[in-house]
Amino acid sequence: MGVFPNKKFRSAAESNTIAAKYRVKLARHPFLLFGLPFIATMVAGSFFLTPATAIRYEKYDRRVRRLSKEEELGIGKAGRKVDMKEEYYRLAAKDLDDWEQKRVKRLPGEHDGVI
Repeated sequence: MGVFPNKKFRSAAESNTIAAKYRVKLARHPFLLFGLPFIATMVAGSFFLTPATAIRYEKYDRRVRRLSKEEELGIGKAGRKVDMKEEYYRLAAKDLDDWEQKRVKRLPGEHDGVI
C-alpha cells in the first residue's frame, strides 16, 4: 500500500495567483509574513486607541468637575442637618399617635383564653 502525499494538488492557473505565492513564502518565512504584521497591527492599534480612551476620561473628568462647581455655588447647603436619634424618635412618635388595637380572627377550632 502506498503512502498518500502530504501536498495538495494545485493546478497551474491556481499556482500563479497572489494567494498561492504568499502561501509558499509564508511556509519559508512565517514570522516575517505573519508574526511581524500581527505585532505591528497591535502596536498601531494601541497608538490609535489612546486618544479615544483619553477623550473618554476627559469627558468623565468634566462631568465630575461640573458637579464640584455646583457644590461650590452652595447647592445642597440649604438642607436641614439630620440626626439619626432625632429621626428615629420623630418617626416613632408619628406611629404612636395613630394606632388602633385590632383583634385577629382565629381559625375555627382554636379557642380563646388560657388552657
